[in-house]
Amino acid sequence: MNISILSVFSQLYSPFLQTSLVRRAQEQKIIHIAVDDFFSFVDPKERIDAPTFGHGAGMLLRPDVVEAAIESKEKAFGPAFKIFFSPHGKKLDQELLKSLVDRIGQRHVMIVAGRYEGMDARVEQVYADEIISVGDFVLMGGDVPAMILLEGLLRLIPGVVGKQESVEAESFSGPFVDHPEYTAPVVWKDREVPEVIRSGNHAEIAKWRKKQAVTRTVTGHFDWLRSCNLTSADKKESYAAMPGHYVALMHEHVVVDDGGTIGTSSVTSIDIHDIARSSKSYGIKQFFIVTPLIDQQKIVRKLLDFWHTGAGVEYNPSRHVAVRQADLVAHLEDAIARITELEGQAPLVIATSARIVEHAQMITYHDQAQVWTHGKPVLFIFGTAKGLSAEVVGRCDYILVPVEGFTEYNHLSVRSAVAIILDRWLGINVKKVR
Repeated sequence: MNISILSVFSQLYSPFLQTSLVRRAQEQKIIHIAVDDFFSFVDPKERIDAPTFGHGAGMLLRPDVVEAAIESKEKAFGPAFKIFFSPHGKKLDQELLKSLVDRIGQRHVMIVAGRYEGMDARVEQVYADEIISVGDFVLMGGDVPAMILLEGLLRLIPGVVGKQESVEAESFSGPFVDHPEYTAPVVWKDREVPEVIRSGNHAEIAKWRKKQAVTRTVTGHFDWLRSCNLTSADKKESYAAMPGHYVALMHEHVVVDDGGTIGTSSVTSIDIHDIARSSKSYGIKQFFIVTPLIDQQKIVRKLLDFWHTGAGVEYNPSRHVAVRQADLVAHLEDAIARITELEGQAPLVIATSARIVEHAQMITYHDQAQVWTHGKPVLFIFGTAKGLSAEVVGRCDYILVPVEGFTEYNHLSVRSAVAIILDRWLGINVKKVR
């Protein structure tokens, strides 16, 4: 495979290309890499850049210079699959690397690394087969991204890495990142290599490694995990690694009018049904309906009895399965006490709100690691009427940012909000269907 690299600073690549597996792949003639700088394609002392049109600082690489460089390398090695770099490009990940390898095959690959403020937009429009971003940040140029891309691509080319199974089993090749690895000495800085992986029992070692990989992924790379196509076994193992999650629907300590009066609200059967179904779908261990009103409790108990043990069990079995996880408590403290009894420790309490709460510990729907590393169960509390009282919100450990769309309207029903929030926090969101 021929690889051409075009850069403003070609000297940056000299040590990189003489290092480790990259050097060996060239020596074994698996790949041939040629690096040229753009200055080679202009007359001496001629500039390769020019000011950008319109207001704005910075210089752009001239399109005619890039054109001359590309045509020269294609004349030498044939038509190329051309890769550019820009913050607006596709985010680089393992799936994109695999896709690139499949699309490129044994063709000539050209990596075009920009500098300054980048390239004239017309260059990308004419030449780019792929535009890649290595993250949501800005670098001084495309050379470091080019090296990152090369390291990722070359690992996937047969023969570059000695043991192909190590490539197939590494992090991000499937839904789970890699497990921890250890070597001698057995004890270092008072930390001992786990006994199980020194036991020689291959079955137990494999089981331990899988559990560690799943736990690492769930707590540290949940967005990656939920974007993958998961098997039933993957889902089961991942769910087992998550802390227990609970939901409480508050009918006490809620705002009941526009004047901010704090009081109680009425229970509605549709909220119970729909929130129970959402809770079951997303693995919520128990759903608590919280009301201190005796008459309301009687209504809820009658409904729950019908679906827990009454005629509802046979009338609609799937509804029974969902609603049987619903329970009635008089106060939020009772729900917390019940969870503490079940889990052996009190839960972290997370409130939901339709607005940003000043001076609160706000979290987003990508902050599972921040919450789950506490190793505690999690209780989501949802307010009815016009939302939770400031007193209840103030006692929470975290507040989730509001659920919002691209409009100013923000008046979701509580059952809709629960479904959306549980999906954003615990749902699977596959990026690519296989």
